[in-house]
Amino acid sequence: MCPHRPSCPTPDARDREAARTVANHPEQGWSLLCNGIVVFEDTGELLPDGRVIAPHRPTTAA
Repeated sequence: MCPHRPSCPTPDARDREAARTVANHPEQGWSLLCNGIVVFEDTGELLPDGRVIAPHRPTTAA
């Protein structure tokens, strides 16, 4: 799926969010990554196979 070198991480890789952004729509709150993942501004993700990754913002120590 990824046309450049080095290739972006696959959707199943731990570092999948490191893929290049190919479409950015901040006014709508989402971006499409080169590996087919849609990343939302709340840190949730939609994987190419339809799986949903819940938002996973870092927590801060209180």
